[in-house]
Amino acid sequence: MQSDEPVKEAAKKSDKLNIAEKMAAKQQEISVTEFFEKNKQILGFDSRSKSLLMGIKEAVDNALDACEDANILPEIIIKMNRVDEEDFIVYIEDNGPGILHKMLPNVFGRLLYGSRFHALRQSRGQQGIGISATIMYGNITTGKPAHIQSKIEGEDEVAWKMDIMIDTKTNRPIVTNDKAFTWEGKEHGTSIEYTTKGRYITGKQSIFEYLRDTAIVNPHALIEFHDPDGKKYLFERATEQMPPRSKEIKPHPEGMEIGDLMKYSQNTQQKTMKTFLKNDFSRITDRIADDILEKAVINPEMKPGKLSREDMKAILGAIQKVKIMAPPTDCLSPIGDTLIKKGLMHILDGLRPDYYATPVTRSPKAVNGNPFVVEAGIVYGGEIPADSPVSILRIANRVPLLYQQGACAITKAVADIDWRRYGLEQRGGKGIPYGPAIILVHVASTKVPFTSEGKEAVAAFPELQAEIGHALRLCARNLKSHLNKMERKTKTHAKFEIVQDLLPDMANKAAEMLKRPVPDLSRTISKIMNVVWIEPAVIKSKKGSRTITYTIYNYTTTERTFKLHAQLPKECVNLTLFTNPYFLDMNDEGKANWEIKAIPQSKMIQISFELKGDLADTFDADDIYISGINPVAVMGAEAIPGDWGIKGLEIVESNEEDFVEEDPEEKAEEEAEEEELKFEKEGDDDE
Repeated sequence: MQSDEPVKEAAKKSDKLNIAEKMAAKQQEISVTEFFEKNKQILGFDSRSKSLLMGIKEAVDNALDACEDANILPEIIIKMNRVDEEDFIVYIEDNGPGILHKMLPNVFGRLLYGSRFHALRQSRGQQGIGISATIMYGNITTGKPAHIQSKIEGEDEVAWKMDIMIDTKTNRPIVTNDKAFTWEGKEHGTSIEYTTKGRYITGKQSIFEYLRDTAIVNPHALIEFHDPDGKKYLFERATEQMPPRSKEIKPHPEGMEIGDLMKYSQNTQQKTMKTFLKNDFSRITDRIADDILEKAVINPEMKPGKLSREDMKAILGAIQKVKIMAPPTDCLSPIGDTLIKKGLMHILDGLRPDYYATPVTRSPKAVNGNPFVVEAGIVYGGEIPADSPVSILRIANRVPLLYQQGACAITKAVADIDWRRYGLEQRGGKGIPYGPAIILVHVASTKVPFTSEGKEAVAAFPELQAEIGHALRLCARNLKSHLNKMERKTKTHAKFEIVQDLLPDMANKAAEMLKRPVPDLSRTISKIMNVVWIEPAVIKSKKGSRTITYTIYNYTTTERTFKLHAQLPKECVNLTLFTNPYFLDMNDEGKANWEIKAIPQSKMIQISFELKGDLADTFDADDIYISGINPVAVMGAEAIPGDWGIKGLEIVESNEEDFVEEDPEEKAEEEAEEEELKFEKEGDDDE
């Protein structure tokens, strides 16, 4: 009888082939829209309340970008109407430059379609996902299309409107009701109205909180919000000063990966390695290109496309050994110290803070070849709760980040600082500090390294986290300096009041009893006080200007000569307002200098000036500095910071007991900061 084993084996092989064929038949290309439709949480649409916020966030971000690109002061209107418990109609309108009629379907109806993904410059939108993902989410949750309107500038231009849905199979828009119309009272702008499922909340991680924080870091914008309950919130424009427009730049070589170098070398139009390095990257000069190629042992005439993997590794290693200037700043649009303070003051004024620590804007650095700048600010005191963790305002490219705080590099950098040294409570010297403070950190970059497409947290790259830490420490030192000055001033003020009240009373009674003239106590008071007292006063006018007056008392036993320095908002300064004989000069950065010559003992003088404009209130009269005199002998001013670049300061001898012992770690940090600033300045001079 013949065995049936060969037949069984053949059947098994046939079954395997059939399975493989069946599996192959099921394989097909996945549309990017289909992928995100099934993975909405990647884009941030992972809960009803968050989805409602994300849609508004994406539309507002696009509106701000469009207005700034066209140099238009933004005016944004957000209206929400509740259809039922879960369905909302959301309407967002801006006064931007508008969108061409033929581009409307692609802008709103295709994912991964945009103009900013390949551009190396700072912008809020970068991926081409946000607003089209919002429309997709509305489509799949309610089945209703989004209604778009847009008008570009020009008297003869008509406005266009259309309804858009997204075909998730093909990632293409489905357009209906495409019509021209007259948009009464609208010169230019765009609006979007869509129906979506969501849950409206107030308080933390709410739409109101997002719009409030957006107004803080975009003080040039006017934002009007109508909530579903019929309440209207208006975030007025704090300044008409537009942020500097960012320019597109070439990639910076610092932090570049081998895959990046491979891509650039394969796509370059340059014929030699030297011209490739010099012309396709920023901050690479002839000398630096020669230095890199020499260290990498690469022929300068070699064609970039011929690079091997080992050659690329050698070039990346050589780049690490060569000093290359920081990336140019014109590709970024940082908020700036003055406008950070203005935005915080304008929105948080209801909390009546005691102090706005002078904000810090760091010099640009690079991570993975992408330039970035870190800015930080601190608000302290007033009605800010003192018994809870400090609030952290996390901002990336002027956009507030409300979710995934624990996964963010900004939060990690805040937690790594020992805030006890700066006047805040912190258990164990680690973690989020407690105290009456709000900390703001802004990361501006040509490509912010987010942890996901939802753009909710900044990835913790070591270079980035270290820069955030530097900015926070500098800002915290400003806060600590202010708190120390206020404490010392309070104690000295109490002593001064006792001396001023008690001694004259004693002298009057003694003179009355002895029937003698009342003695002159000015020298005695000076000996007891032994301090130069600087008392600021501010007079506000109805037109918004500020008159700042400093009264300087010499309560010491010798005449005194020294200089005063102040960092003024340069936009508010007119040199004709500085007619005081003690005024010396002011540089382009707004750093003003006065020289007080030979003020006699027990005498006083005054200096004053006026600031005009909507940024006048950002100057804190307590932020005054001195040089040419022992700072311990002065009340009301601090020693001038070392990074002001003022040469020839008088070295004043003093006893060791006059000074408070410095923290060695903090002193090392300050020296490192000054050395870094010095190197950056030398690099700028070389350039």
